[in-house]
Amino acid sequence: MKPVRRKVIISCAVTGRVHTPSMSDSLPFTPDQITRQAVEAARAGASILHLHARNPSDGSPTDDPAVFDLVLPGIAAETDALIEIPAPRDGARFPRAVTPDFCSIDMGSVNYCFSRAARGVSDWKFAWEKPYLEASEDGVLRNSFRDIKSALARFGDGHDPRYAFACHDLGHLHNLAQLVDEGLIKGPLFLQCSLGIAGGLNADPENLFLIRSTADRLFGRGAYEFSVQAAGRHQIPLATMGAIMGGHVRVGLGDSLFLGKGLLAASSAAQVLKIRRILEELSFEIASPEEAREILQIEGGGQTGRAGREIGLNG
Repeated sequence: MKPVRRKVIISCAVTGRVHTPSMSDSLPFTPDQITRQAVEAARAGASILHLHARNPSDGSPTDDPAVFDLVLPGIAAETDALIEIPAPRDGARFPRAVTPDFCSIDMGSVNYCFSRAARGVSDWKFAWEKPYLEASEDGVLRNSFRDIKSALARFGDGHDPRYAFACHDLGHLHNLAQLVDEGLIKGPLFLQCSLGIAGGLNADPENLFLIRSTADRLFGRGAYEFSVQAAGRHQIPLATMGAIMGGHVRVGLGDSLFLGKGLLAASSAAQVLKIRRILEELSFEIASPEEAREILQIEGGGQTGRAGREIGLNG
């Protein structure tokens, strides 16, 4: 019997919370810019769009659901890609315009420092940027067990999104396993493995093997899907390695501003096209949004839109 060919899901983090407008003119921060780059990434082959919100006036990160409501409808109207947003924190309300397919939820606390991203920038467009980056040296990405349990309880009330479980350290896999054992989280699991941010697992290739073997031991290989994201210059190599190991991949300007050494990416779509070309040259097939829903066992769609994915690599 001929084996079934595995398909790889490409996720795209369009803008993120780490980078600032002075680092790259290509980083989107207005609703129109984020919407356009998200749609372009979907047309390039991304089946999941991981979205953050930015203040339209100065590009600073925001969790305001009203800003998400300025972005999500346009994306939903133009693409069938799955929409993923961070789980709202501290009692914030859910976006109302479009229900996302996924909420990403951090599976524990971790030091989260990205101050080195300020190196080489001398001309700042906005006053908030440099202090924001420098303050990350004292930054902790906080998500206690109580925080996680509260989020799980709140989002089950009329929203029913699925979760992408963001793991920045091996201990986060154990935290997830504990919540599974308590019956608060049910499979199938989708793990988003994050490497390369100071404070979490660094981007050594050996750490991917640690993540994979730990997840196998805790959950069983058939009980989860995993995707790999890596910061900065590690983005493409680690994503490729993750696909070879049986996982999926994430790229986008939210994780890296570059397309190659010293070459700023013109858009997130450019990074999607690059990882897609690499994977297809390695004989992997790229999952469509419909196929991604099937792989991740998501029923229906969080939005109704036109198919945003195109077949060719050149748009």
